[in-house]
Amino acid sequence: MTRKPVKPSAAPRTPAAKALEAAARPVEVVGQTLERALDPLATALKRAALKRADRNAQQFPTAPAPAPATKTAKKGAAMPISPLAVPFPKMPPIGGVLLATGRAGFYKHEREDLLLMTFPDGASCAGVFTRHGVGSAPVDWCKKHLETTKGEGVRALMVNAGCANSFTGRPGADAVRRVCSAVGKRFDCRQRDVMVASTGVIGVLLDDAKITQRLPDLEPRLTEDGWAGAANAIMTTDTFPKGSYAEADIDGVTVRIGGICKGSGMIAPDMATMLAFVVTDAAISPAALQNLVSLYTRSTFNAVTVDGDRSTNDTLLLFATGKSGAPKISRAGDRRLADFRDKLEAVLMDLAQQLVRDGEGASKFIKVTVTGAESHASARKIARTICESPLVKTAFAGEDANWGRIVMAVGRADEPVDRDSMMVKFGDLVAAQDGLVSPTYSEAKMSAYMKKKELEVTVDVGMGRSAATMWTCDLTKRYIEINGDYRS
Repeated sequence: MTRKPVKPSAAPRTPAAKALEAAARPVEVVGQTLERALDPLATALKRAALKRADRNAQQFPTAPAPAPATKTAKKGAAMPISPLAVPFPKMPPIGGVLLATGRAGFYKHEREDLLLMTFPDGASCAGVFTRHGVGSAPVDWCKKHLETTKGEGVRALMVNAGCANSFTGRPGADAVRRVCSAVGKRFDCRQRDVMVASTGVIGVLLDDAKITQRLPDLEPRLTEDGWAGAANAIMTTDTFPKGSYAEADIDGVTVRIGGICKGSGMIAPDMATMLAFVVTDAAISPAALQNLVSLYTRSTFNAVTVDGDRSTNDTLLLFATGKSGAPKISRAGDRRLADFRDKLEAVLMDLAQQLVRDGEGASKFIKVTVTGAESHASARKIARTICESPLVKTAFAGEDANWGRIVMAVGRADEPVDRDSMMVKFGDLVAAQDGLVSPTYSEAKMSAYMKKKELEVTVDVGMGRSAATMWTCDLTKRYIEINGDYRS
């Protein structure tokens, strides 16, 4: 039955709603401009967001069920599953989206490396992409056509693992065009209505024939219940598939939000080396979707780091099929989206933290919070410097509560700090305060704390009232082994 459109609420628009609408920008300029434009909203939402982040960080079981092992490109040897792995969630079908996986042969060993997703007429799409200076052909394609279509009418997504198709010049762009043209003909849509993403080795031209010749096999395999297979198909050095699911209420109607992502190394702020695809059956306009995904990327995917390296292919796409029966929402700040906004951020945070849990060679999941900073931007920069310091990360790997390395990283961030007021805590244990070692410091207690798999570090820099939180992992010998053998 066709529902009549429900007019947006005539209630006065709140400052938060105005700020959300003001966040609308062409896709390719979502970045530093958005950061500045959203500062008032970020300040207003900061405490609530941090509380939600805390809940998300603690929602996983201590001893998760084992996830299926995957294989590396080196002789197909089994990759040890991360000790921080979490089980893939139960994800029911989401109205309007169909999924199929298959093997194109981008890997020497036998594994699926293709994902096809299709969407109904009228679906909306929004995206956030890497700000890497090189970029890639798939990223260029998505940015260009989302700008052209304004996110309206997307019909399909084609993803391949095993070849990034980055730094491949005009031939790489032509390969993307041929893939999208073939998918468009197969599903009776324009090639610009097909999104595409790739992951794998940089500098290798995509053999598009490997993808297009598999389309006849993929189409009959399309199913509404294929999320776990989809998550497995897009993995590279990942050791477990990553997914997240939530339900939200929009004007009395239950809507579903589900997503998958891949990423393990080359994970850093400004997107991380990852692909993420999130779908909802809510009916939300492309402009509102873009506002939401741009805003919540800041507090989720841009708040995690594994090794400080950013990828050429980072892509986050958010799709809305409109099949839930909920009223059409055209403004991101619409009060009827309050619960949806919270649940969307929670899904994105869950996926982002799973990237860290699967950091290449990771054995520790670490939350770093900086308080007492002059501004949120300053706190964020200090937190990122701590998270990306090799000396700090190797200390965690060695289970050494070397708070001096934390202090070193704080000073190296080149942000305002008050040395004589600074405090460093590991969990509830105070390591340093007022510019020197804490009188309650206990090496035995610190050493015992460092043996945990999940750790928290808090640093107060004594300059103001702003705070920021980021998540990272330790740096182990396994990271070197994985990346040293990546192309072997």
